[in-house]
Amino acid sequence: MPSRSDDPVAAALERAATSIITDVRALAASNPVVLIDGRSGAGKTTLARMLVDRWPIAGRVQLIALDSIYPGWDGLKEGVSRALDGILRPHGRGYLGSWQRWDWGAAAEAETHAVDPALGVIVEGSGILTPATAAIADVSIWVESGESGRKTRALRRDGDTYRPHWERWAAQEEEHIALDGPRALATRVVEVP
Repeated sequence: MPSRSDDPVAAALERAATSIITDVRALAASNPVVLIDGRSGAGKTTLARMLVDRWPIAGRVQLIALDSIYPGWDGLKEGVSRALDGILRPHGRGYLGSWQRWDWGAAAEAETHAVDPALGVIVEGSGILTPATAAIADVSIWVESGESGRKTRALRRDGDTYRPHWERWAAQEEEHIALDGPRALATRVVEVP
């Protein structure tokens, strides 16, 4: 098994995590908002978990994956809208926010989760970086990765569950990129092989 230093994806995410933690420290805020966007399989979830493990501010950080919020395979835009209205806007105003988990197996909404405005929050998922969300974020990340690497990683992770929906989801990501220009909104762009 290759070491992390021999894995170009792991090395790129390691460098990115170190830089982003420096960005978070420089904010001098007790409850920063970090958004991580990118196409499916780019490395957003891995990067978000690395940030949680290294969070430089006292107390915990709340990690919310849009995969837990999207209302089904056609729900990219709606998931982002729910995150903006239920998590980001209340957090920015100092109010308790909430989000409802999407149960993919039952194709229905499930339990509700609270978001504490006193703590930092990381929201990661395709579509999260829009002009409206970028205006609220303290640090915004675009993770860039080529399609073949992304598709290999995503299908290795989710396999036959995701395979029939790859093109359907990719079309929603393309629409988001064309409409919102997330790369240009990012405070940091992370290149992943």
